[in-house]
Amino acid sequence: MMNLLHWRLLVAVADAGNMSRGAERVGITQSGASQAIAQLEASLGFKVFTRERRHIGITALGEQVVEQARAMVERLDAIRALADDSRGLNGGRIRLASFPSVISTLLPGLLRDFQRRHPGIALVALEGTDEEVEAWLDAGTVELGVVLNPAPGRAAAILGRDAWVAVLPSSHPLGRRASGNGVTLGEMAAQPFILATGGCAVHGQRLVEHAGLRLPDIRVTVRDWASACVLVREGMGVALVPESTLPEDRRGLRVMQLTPPVHREFGLVCSEAAKTSRPVQAFLTGLLPAQ
Repeated sequence: MMNLLHWRLLVAVADAGNMSRGAERVGITQSGASQAIAQLEASLGFKVFTRERRHIGITALGEQVVEQARAMVERLDAIRALADDSRGLNGGRIRLASFPSVISTLLPGLLRDFQRRHPGIALVALEGTDEEVEAWLDAGTVELGVVLNPAPGRAAAILGRDAWVAVLPSSHPLGRRASGNGVTLGEMAAQPFILATGGCAVHGQRLVEHAGLRLPDIRVTVRDWASACVLVREGMGVALVPESTLPEDRRGLRVMQLTPPVHREFGLVCSEAAKTSRPVQAFLTGLLPAQ
């Protein structure tokens, strides 16, 4: 069944000429976008796009479909703007805080989609550590904040979840195991270690300490996940990073799952003072279809 997401995605992919960039514009994964486009084309009974090596073209019928879809989306956005105005949403403001790895990956698509649907609401994104985000929420400095591993029972819209993984030089003895075999925190802790924090209080050292272990040989401490992977590639040590932060170019690296697995979750939390805010409720309501 075709829905509004299909049509927005259709226009985004046509404008970008690329599936991954089109998917990013509407806030979904490339695999999800490919599946949605395939469903739409199956429903229509003809191809909208032609797949080339590095570019997506549009068929003759596809051009007509995209033109109609663009008009439909623009008219719906105009209707939503009228609705926002009638509800007193225009002129509102939302301050949303997050730690670096989420503000650069998960949030851009969500923020773009919300601004497209509610152009009259000013949306400001602030970057801080996970501890700073919690403090800003408590003080009411921000209306919304992305928190790490929200406590059970805390009202939070879960935005995502990923696994912690071990990153080793490709020639490391631990990396010579079969691909299905993981590595334990104890084995990682015994190695020369590159500690990456990602601007968060929950990082490799905390994971190790939570398991009752310690890191006796921290060679370098960096904030950026990518920097840690560069140092690992140079053979300076091993690192623990969230899977979603891994670089696209993994030459010289061996990425292994942890045994047992360790995960982290990102939850969007509303400050106490903002719970009655109409713009904030509009933002949270817009997240529901994506969860």
